[in-house]
Amino acid sequence: MRVDVLALQRFYASRLGGVAQAAAARRLETLWTSNAGLDVLGVGYAGPLMEPWRASARRAVSFMPAAQGAERWPSQGAAAVVLGDELRLPFADCVFDRAVLVHALEESTAPRQFLREVWRVMAPEGRLVVIVANRTGLWALGDATPFGSGRPYSRRQLGRLLADAMFEPTASAVALHALPWGWAAALADSLESAGRLLRSPFGGLVMMEAVKRLYASSGKEGREVLLAKAPAHAAPHLHKTAPHLHKTDASD
Repeated sequence: MRVDVLALQRFYASRLGGVAQAAAARRLETLWTSNAGLDVLGVGYAGPLMEPWRASARRAVSFMPAAQGAERWPSQGAAAVVLGDELRLPFADCVFDRAVLVHALEESTAPRQFLREVWRVMAPEGRLVVIVANRTGLWALGDATPFGSGRPYSRRQLGRLLADAMFEPTASAVALHALPWGWAAALADSLESAGRLLRSPFGGLVMMEAVKRLYASSGKEGREVLLAKAPAHAAPHLHKTAPHLHKTDASD
């Protein structure tokens, strides 16, 4: 079940939500220094992170899953938000040069199918950034924030999932080293700096950039397949002798 848009609004209006948004935005800026003249798609609750791109991007659109609900984006001017089925995105093939997913993948009931649909609407060599809760981070352990809902991922798990969906991971980072409690928000900048300096793997978010490829990788080649023997304790009825079949003549 997805965290609804009202809960997301309340969280990001709080001091702790501001800390999370700032940490993700800083990392995103290092990956994408400019989106000038590009078509950009945000999936999930991505509007706040996309705000700096509106003036320079050729087109910026926010898509929000129906189970999540939608908020007006941008807050002023013509609306550029779409509500719909995440497994059937209402866009033509090969449209977007950039896409960012936040509060999107973790709660999807079919994550690979969801990513394949994102792949479909992205242009060849288009770049995707996925932001998910870190499996080894404190933020995924409780349900006081939206990052405690759905399935968290490690870098390896997320990389494999993207590769299976025909994306090639190119960069990754761990962000949000602040503690997930309101009283610790005042320490957020110091903790974030320390986490980056020490390259701590325990931040609250995993962020991974990947490129759309037009061919599937052969990563599964050479992978061992586990074949198990039938269990020794087969059910008793399986050991019974098959019933005698009476053979009859055609003349009977």
